[in-house]
Amino acid sequence: MSGKIANPGPLGLAAFGLTTLILNFVNAEIIPAESIGMVLPMGLFYGGACQIYAGMWEMNKGNTFGATAFTSYGAFWLGLSLMFLLQYVGIISPVPKAGLAILLGAWGLFTAYMTIATLKKPKALQVVFISLTILFFLLAIGQFNPIVHIIAGYEGIFTALSALYLSAAEVINETFERKVLPIGE
Repeated sequence: MSGKIANPGPLGLAAFGLTTLILNFVNAEIIPAESIGMVLPMGLFYGGACQIYAGMWEMNKGNTFGATAFTSYGAFWLGLSLMFLLQYVGIISPVPKAGLAILLGAWGLFTAYMTIATLKKPKALQVVFISLTILFFLLAIGQFNPIVHIIAGYEGIFTALSALYLSAAEVINETFERKVLPIGE
């Protein structure tokens, strides 16, 4: 065994993208809020655990950005899912809108500084992070404004699709050993 590992980026991007996509169909009110039950297992296992694995593999490759991003957003999904599960079973009280706004705004700040680091990376990754920064702030504001929350859902769908595009591009380009899908390098 050579010790070489595959690129964990596409896995992390897919885990983030699919989980974000499903949640934002709920946020955009395309599907009913009762559908949140399908998001929570995805948040725990795919958006959460798979991103943490991808982050650890990025760390093994020496990629500080990838390790920080995937591990952090994986922990975000695990924490968010656990919070909603604990609320559902009555272990904790529902978090007030102001609390959720602070949580989402704080993640917006983290994402904003991570976005600065993408300025030296492919344009496709910049799109993911710029749109994710906007998403977190819209979701924070949307805690107090239902129209903004719905707009955030649609913006979140765009964010998710941009992450899924980059994941697909990385897998397809590596498989074909050429640039089939551009990522703006």
